[in-house]
Amino acid sequence: MAVWDDLVGQDRVASQLTAAARDADAYVTAHARAGADAAAAHVAVDTSAESAVAAGSSMTHAWLFTGPPGSGRSTAARAFAAALQCVSPDRALGGAPGCGFCDGCHTALVGTHADVDVVRTEQLTIGVKETRELVRRAQLSPAGGRWQVIVLEDADRLTEGAGNVLLKAVEEPAPRTVWLLCAPSTEDVLPTIRSRCRHLGLRTPPGAAVADLLARRDGIDPALAAACAHATGGHIGRARRLATDERARARRTAVLRLPLRVDTVGGCLTAAQELIDAATEDAKQVAEELDARETDDLRAALGGAEGKRMPRGTAGAMKELEDRQKRRATRTQRDSLDLALTDLAGFYRDVLAHQLGAAPVHPVPDQGLSAAEGVARVAAGSRPEQTLRRMEAILACREALERNVAPLLAVEAMTLALRTG
Repeated sequence: MAVWDDLVGQDRVASQLTAAARDADAYVTAHARAGADAAAAHVAVDTSAESAVAAGSSMTHAWLFTGPPGSGRSTAARAFAAALQCVSPDRALGGAPGCGFCDGCHTALVGTHADVDVVRTEQLTIGVKETRELVRRAQLSPAGGRWQVIVLEDADRLTEGAGNVLLKAVEEPAPRTVWLLCAPSTEDVLPTIRSRCRHLGLRTPPGAAVADLLARRDGIDPALAAACAHATGGHIGRARRLATDERARARRTAVLRLPLRVDTVGGCLTAAQELIDAATEDAKQVAEELDARETDDLRAALGGAEGKRMPRGTAGAMKELEDRQKRRATRTQRDSLDLALTDLAGFYRDVLAHQLGAAPVHPVPDQGLSAAEGVARVAAGSRPEQTLRRMEAILACREALERNVAPLLAVEAMTLALRTG
């Protein structure tokens, strides 16, 4: 299995990264040979060109991966990091780096490689303090003698100050340090940073390719895998969760019933409250297990015994963890609500397709009223221009949430707009 196997529908990107990894491997091999020759001759190795990272090749020191949610930005970055660390003997015989089996590939993919840092945030933003620590780690020499790779999965969440801190490191990279930044679009990254990165744009993978991955990798029933891939618009992570979590399917079913319940003002307000409650419950489910594990790990690290008081001087660390978990819960709730709004927009997309005579939808199997029946009912009772206005109302709600409008107020305004069309 090659490191690119989970990168679905991105053949062009995989080809470019394979070529870059091949050039990077040639550079490291040549540098190691030069070092051995210099040691034999008792002279110093010239490292003045190392920060250029194989000048004139397809390899460079900073990359920016962009694409819509679920396109596989992080998957591509992690696969490239693994290919850069590949130590397969086949490379010497002309094979491309990224075998997926060697120690370098395996440890990079599972997150235990000493020279690969994968940074993701569970907060709303990444601040200056965290970025400075990241830049400090990036200055270290590779422990394995190949590349020091920093994968920043949420580059779009950098504050302006944090972006300026990162800019310095990207402008003047340490020898054999590679930055892999991920963001939804180039507009989500500071212009000064993106101008110093090689850009790779990923596309939403075809639904059939996502369904094939779920069936092949996760053993999901092909019919359910196809339905989930269609329902999530090719978003790999969401499709997998929908296929493997019955509660996620039930919550989605409830969201898709909302358009049938906004015929009165009271129904609009009730539906809005239930949508907020569902997002809160979803966020709570995600956070509970993680919060408990983090708390137990920190208590053990600080020397606290179960059922007993914590040692003196540890209250500050516990309070910091609690604050971080609260901020993460806020982001998780917002992400969950945005996911519900995305599903709702997909419902009206299918309504519009139905009204314009496009192919019928194939919803995820659910209990009771199916999404297809709801789509047909709403399509028959409205006009395409009303459907477009309703989709605009959902977009306006998402934008209001981005501006930190109170979630309940934003959703209530949306449901009232869905009623009037």
